[in-house]
Amino acid sequence: MQHLHQYLGHLYVFRLVIEQGSFQGAANQLGLPRSSVSKKLAQLEGFVDQRLLHRSTRQLRLTDAGAALLEATETMAQLMSNTEHLILSHQDEAVGRVKISCSTLMGQRYLLPSIPLLKQRYPKITFQVNLSDRVVNLLDEGVDIAIRTGHLPDSSLVARRIGEKRWGWFASPDYLASRGEPNSPDDLSQHQCLVFSNQTTTIDHWHFSNDGSEIKTIPIDPAMVVDDGRTLVELATMGQGIVMIDPLLVRRELAEGKLMPIFQQWRSPELQPIHLVCLGRSIRSKAVEVVWQALVEGLQRDLIQP
Repeated sequence: MQHLHQYLGHLYVFRLVIEQGSFQGAANQLGLPRSSVSKKLAQLEGFVDQRLLHRSTRQLRLTDAGAALLEATETMAQLMSNTEHLILSHQDEAVGRVKISCSTLMGQRYLLPSIPLLKQRYPKITFQVNLSDRVVNLLDEGVDIAIRTGHLPDSSLVARRIGEKRWGWFASPDYLASRGEPNSPDDLSQHQCLVFSNQTTTIDHWHFSNDGSEIKTIPIDPAMVVDDGRTLVELATMGQGIVMIDPLLVRRELAEGKLMPIFQQWRSPELQPIHLVCLGRSIRSKAVEVVWQALVEGLQRDLIQP
């Protein structure tokens, strides 16, 4: 047995024929041959088992059954019109939800300050911000845009390089006053080291490069291991040890004198790219597209290091 939902397209064609006043007019509107329109109407008449139109060479006239069907489907026509309007408005206007994922410290320092301006610019977008130091799967967790540090595996994600992660070593003035400032990386065995741990980092050694001519791998015995960037910085400012971190992420603490750089003649050979990533264009909404472009511009400006 055939069901009415199989004939929704036929009902639309029927209403369009009446609206246009001819089979040819409906065919032109739909981009179909006239014969296809005529066939769909005949199939609809077969389903309802009644003639819906009196056809002549000059005009079309509704039968009683056709007039009743036209009236009965008025709500359906309005529903389709409203649906079309909604789809088009979402295609042309930045409306809806955008979920952004970022590591805790970078999110706090660079992503969150950009949200008020984005919200002012796009008031119809609902921003959902996920700050986590684990790597999230965009598809599985419904994330639209993410900030990723490190080399990206081959994937279907669209990526834009927005900066470069470097490393430096820092400690609080109180820690250095009580323990003394190490003169070289070899002195780290006499100091407390604070280490960040996630799926991709090692916790038992740090690498040092001296103007590119010497690379040292220094084993460390961490005093504390944490999986949250904000906690790592807080512990360092509390005088709990030496931390290895991107200088961009401790600009505030350096400016306020809460942390001081050490080993300034050394650098880390492990530079890592920072990317903004999102799903492919074919499944991005207008809202995601405009937020993506705004974040690329803003974060590239903020994350460029001299």
